[in-house]
Amino acid sequence: MTVTVMVVDDHPIWREGVARDLGERGLDVVATAADAGAAVRIAPAVRPQVVLMDLNLGETSGVEAITGIVAKLPETRILVLSASGEHADVLEALKAGATGYLVKSASVEELVDAVQRTAEGVPVFTPGLAGLVLGEYRRLAQTPAGEPAVPALTDRETEVLRLVAKGLTARQIGERLVVSHRTVESHVQNTLRKLQLHNRSQLVRYAIEQGLAE
Repeated sequence: MTVTVMVVDDHPIWREGVARDLGERGLDVVATAADAGAAVRIAPAVRPQVVLMDLNLGETSGVEAITGIVAKLPETRILVLSASGEHADVLEALKAGATGYLVKSASVEELVDAVQRTAEGVPVFTPGLAGLVLGEYRRLAQTPAGEPAVPALTDRETEVLRLVAKGLTARQIGERLVVSHRTVESHVQNTLRKLQLHNRSQLVRYAIEQGLAE
């Protein structure tokens, strides 16, 4: 199925150019937006699978838009496309709910592949940033004293969580476990609900913190 995308960038030439490039390669660009407020207003109306989000939106922040969209559309995945590769920007975007992060030096082919993988729930990062994210998640893995008990997951939910943390798609997990991809998605949604998380990038973080990811 064609992946639906919304492009958010305050630079009109860049925004329209990216939208055109994605459209020419078979993706369905359902909307564009120039600022955080417009992005949060438009997204619920068009319900894109992926929002391609810049972080520098003039007077507003892309992080604000990520937070607003994730709150309204937890099933929509956010792929940051930013000129900044600063570690603080990457971590702030992910904490707000972004699934992946690319810098604008990425080629069109890399961008298209990243959008398609993001739609499948696979976290995608510019080379060099994935290690940063993994290191930060491990740093945060120290559980404070008095932390509430972790909600109990079934054996199958734990198994699916391990495979999600490895970056496998629902179809790949289904093939490995000999179940349908819909069954896998059901397990993922149940796990998200139990853990009170919003998206797969947060599931990956949780798996790392709990020592479930290799």
